[in-house]
Amino acid sequence: MPARQTILVFDSGLGGLTVLREVVRARPDARYIYVADDKFFPYGHHGEQQIIARVVPLVGELIDAHEPDLVVIACNTASTLVMSHLRAQYQVPFVGTVPAIKPACAGSKSRRVSVLGTRGTVKREYTQALIRDFAQGCKVTLVGSGNLAALSEAALSGGAVSDQDILAEIAPCFVEDSSVRTDTVVLACTHFPLLMDRLVALAPWPVDWIDPAPAIARRVADLLGSGCGEADHADAEMIFTSGRRHPLRQTLAPFFGGRAPA
Repeated sequence: MPARQTILVFDSGLGGLTVLREVVRARPDARYIYVADDKFFPYGHHGEQQIIARVVPLVGELIDAHEPDLVVIACNTASTLVMSHLRAQYQVPFVGTVPAIKPACAGSKSRRVSVLGTRGTVKREYTQALIRDFAQGCKVTLVGSGNLAALSEAALSGGAVSDQDILAEIAPCFVEDSSVRTDTVVLACTHFPLLMDRLVALAPWPVDWIDPAPAIARRVADLLGSGCGEADHADAEMIFTSGRRHPLRQTLAPFFGGRAPA
């Protein structure tokens, strides 16, 4: 039997778990290393050059330590800044995370789409270029949230997060213009799907929430192949760059396909 492939998933915090969950479904046989760079979280509070200087060598150290067959950068902010640097310096295949503007605009019936991301992601030229290239005549509203990523982490860690705090972050996404409403919201931060049930419940009207994780998982499977399809529930590791342990570690097991991460 061939050796199991190792997939390393990297994010600024816990948001990448939403990507990990889909990748594990696509490749349940793989070995997983999840790295949360919580020592530098949130990335939105740092400048672009600071993020590049932090992430590029850190990912290199992780590659040396764990020898992954593929690395997923499960963070929009990092992906829009460091992917070209990573691919230039390291031979491992990389899969990034970018705002799913193209499929959102292709599927919108009202031609009103909102992109909900961190403040850094929505103002970045990379995002502006995606709109220019793929808006397809849609009116795109960019919404930069300063707090939703932290609220997502707090909720996953068992903290109390109020409906009012969440609604304040998502309300600007819902635009009504001459009786034409936003019908699609792109989740341009992997943290935000952690609150998906509450986003749906708090929305002023129903919309399609576009989560990029399934598309990322398909890309991973395309690059590595479908594998043997047999799940291994023993081999998963979670690393926090701060050295801490998550207080509710067992609640993370569903993201690892039922495995309790070491």
